[in-house]
Amino acid sequence: MLVLITYDVNTVSVAGQKRLRKVAKICQNYGQRVQNSVFECIVDATQFRTLKFELENIIEKDKDSLRFYKLGNNYKNKVEHIGVKTSIDIEGTLII
Repeated sequence: MLVLITYDVNTVSVAGQKRLRKVAKICQNYGQRVQNSVFECIVDATQFRTLKFELENIIEKDKDSLRFYKLGNNYKNKVEHIGVKTSIDIEGTLII
């Protein structure tokens, strides 16, 4: 399923800046950044629970926020992109 993750981490302190980097790094392990604090992740139910658990253990719930949008498996007809930053097909073939 495609999950869109958005986050807002309070970065007024050094600890907040560190949390921000950790959140981004975890999200990068599961998907691709499509905007500054927005990631698209293709995950199954188990991976989603693990990802959510990892992120919840990093943020400070009284200062930061996370949002998860579950777009499901038929997401291709639900996502429309306009503009310069193109995205890769995360389910496509990867050539290294």
